[in-house]
Amino acid sequence: MIQELYHLLKHKINLDWWWQGSEFEISVGALLAPQTRWSNVEKALNNLKKANLLSPEKLSSIDETTLQELIRPCGFYRQKAKRLQEFSRFYTREWNDLKFADLDTAREKLLQVRGVGKETADSILLYAMEKPKFVVDAYTLKILKCLGIDGNYDTIQALFEKNLPSDVKLFKHYHALIVEFGKRYCNKNRCNECEILTLKN
Repeated sequence: MIQELYHLLKHKINLDWWWQGSEFEISVGALLAPQTRWSNVEKALNNLKKANLLSPEKLSSIDETTLQELIRPCGFYRQKAKRLQEFSRFYTREWNDLKFADLDTAREKLLQVRGVGKETADSILLYAMEKPKFVVDAYTLKILKCLGIDGNYDTIQALFEKNLPSDVKLFKHYHALIVEFGKRYCNKNRCNECEILTLKN
């Protein structure tokens, strides 16, 4: 069903885009993304770009109150400002070694950083480090639940990784398709138009 879902989404949505930017910018975006719309993440990232602060050295040393104001569009900006500064210091210390570490080691290290959960870590691994780790988000869980497949982050991730080739480009494209489908249909209560349910038959 996992491969069938990919082909259905690919046929339904013409989408060539996936997350782009420098390794650090992608990582910052992953830290800003939880519990907010991507459009608000883009606003915060643009604020940081305009202020010429999208580097680990600058973000780790900027006044925290100033940083909070720049990322305010994301919500939870006080908490996220602290986490960004901690991650920036981690990035300066660890990133060059981490990029060349095996996937499991890199993931374990990322998860030790305060504020980095599984989805954030896996987004960084896939999009910034180009390591084949499938990202599971709320849309993924919701879509699979509609197909009668329920589970936690780890079981759903394992289902995708077991049924797909371990390929970075494929994982990126699939995840982007899920997010775009979720934005177009799941967020707008368009269940009556949902072709995904045909896969249940």
